[in-house]
Amino acid sequence: MPKQAYTATEAARELGISVDTLRRWDREGRIRTKRDGANRRLVAFEEIERLRGGAEAHHSSARNRLRGTVTEVRVEGLLAQVELTVTDPARVVAVVTRDAVEELGLKPGMAATAVVKSTSVMVEA
Repeated sequence: MPKQAYTATEAARELGISVDTLRRWDREGRIRTKRDGANRRLVAFEEIERLRGGAEAHHSSARNRLRGTVTEVRVEGLLAQVELTVTDPARVVAVVTRDAVEELGLKPGMAATAVVKSTSVMVEA
């Protein structure tokens, strides 16, 4: 049975967001919290489920969702490289597991979304 109340850190982890994002959402009224005797934020299990979209929803938090079209899928061993054209001429290339490609049924020409969640991306030449 899930906990009935989560600390801010636990709730952020469950929602896949940072504690700073949870605090901002609280200030903006996007998440309902209560305070304990020490004035710490507590988030009810039901509130976490509401934000996830219900118990059956996938919980994924990302600020950048890039809709595009799969242009290439190369599978080798346990890994696969998936290329999406998101906004011509931009493209996103991701390395994922072979199982993920098979489970999602990724094939060239199909619509897909690249979900980017990263604190930094570095490329040097």
